[in-house]
Amino acid sequence: MRAASAPPTNPAVSSAPLVDAIGQTPLLRLDALTADLPDAVTVCAKAEHLNPGGSVKDRPALRMIEAGLDAGTFLPTQTLIDATSGNTGIAYAMIGAAKGLDVTLALPENASAERKKVLRAYGAELLLTDPMAGTDGAQRRVKEIVDAHPDRYFYPDQYNNDANWRAHHDGTGTEILEQTDGSVSHFVAGLGTTGTFTGVTRRLKAHDTSIQCVALQPGTAMHALEGLKHMETAIVPGIYEPDLADAHRTCTTEAAVDMTRRLAREEGLLVGPSAGANVATALDVARSLDAGTVVTILCDTGTRYLSDDFWNEE
Repeated sequence: MRAASAPPTNPAVSSAPLVDAIGQTPLLRLDALTADLPDAVTVCAKAEHLNPGGSVKDRPALRMIEAGLDAGTFLPTQTLIDATSGNTGIAYAMIGAAKGLDVTLALPENASAERKKVLRAYGAELLLTDPMAGTDGAQRRVKEIVDAHPDRYFYPDQYNNDANWRAHHDGTGTEILEQTDGSVSHFVAGLGTTGTFTGVTRRLKAHDTSIQCVALQPGTAMHALEGLKHMETAIVPGIYEPDLADAHRTCTTEAAVDMTRRLAREEGLLVGPSAGANVATALDVARSLDAGTVVTILCDTGTRYLSDDFWNEE
C-alpha cells in the first residue's frame, strides 16, 4: 500500500499565533467630520477597534500576561483575576483561551450585555459587582479575593501595572509616529486605567516635547462612558501622572454618544462611546488650530453597545 504523501504546502498561506495579530492597527483620516476645518488641519483616529479582541486593551492585556509568565509571577496552574469595565477583561479572556489559561473577572453588573456574553463565550468566570460602585467596586472585590487566596491567583492589576502603559509606549505610540511620519502635533485620549494616555504621551514626548497631549475624562462622576474615569471621584490608578498632560478636557455623555452615532453614519466607523468622546474632543482641539495633525483613539468596537438606547436616537 502506498504511503500517504504529505499535504502540499501553499506558499501564499502563512500562519501565526492569535496574539501576533494584536497591534499595527491602521490610522484613519476623518474626512467627513473635518470638512469644515482648514486644509492644513488633519484629524486622524487609531483604529484600535480592529484588534482581534475588538479594543485597544488587547495590547496591555497581552503585555501584562506575558510579563507575568516570563517573570514567573504567573504560573500556568494559577487563575488570572482582575477588575475590568469589560474591554481588558475580554482581551484577558481571549488571550487566556488561546494560551490555555483560566480567567476570572470582576466587573460592574451594569456592563453591557454584549460584553458579558463575549466574556462568557471565551470561557471566563464572571463576578458581577455593585453597578453604583463602578470599576472601583470591582477592584475592591478582586483585592478581597486575592488577599484570601494569594497562591490561587495571578492578579495583574491593570490600574497599577507598568506593563500596561509600556505596551502603548512601545506599540501604540511608536506606530502613531511611524504612521504620521512624525508629523503628529496633538494627541487626545480618555483616561480609564490611563495606560493609553500615559504610554503614548511618554513615547511622543521622547520624540518631540512640543507635541501637545490632551487628557480627557467625563465631565461628572455620574456618566455613562464605560471605561473612562472621573478622576476627582474615582480610585486614581497608580500608573497615572496628571502632570504628563499639557491640557485636561472633559466631555459629556451626550456629546460622546452623539459623536458615536456620527462616526457610524458619516465615517462608517462602528465604535463605542469612549471613542466618540475622544473624537469629539479631538475635533474641539482641531478647531482651535490653523495647522496641525491631531491623533486620537478609537477604543473599541460598537458591537458591544448595540443594546444601548442611544442608537435609536437621532
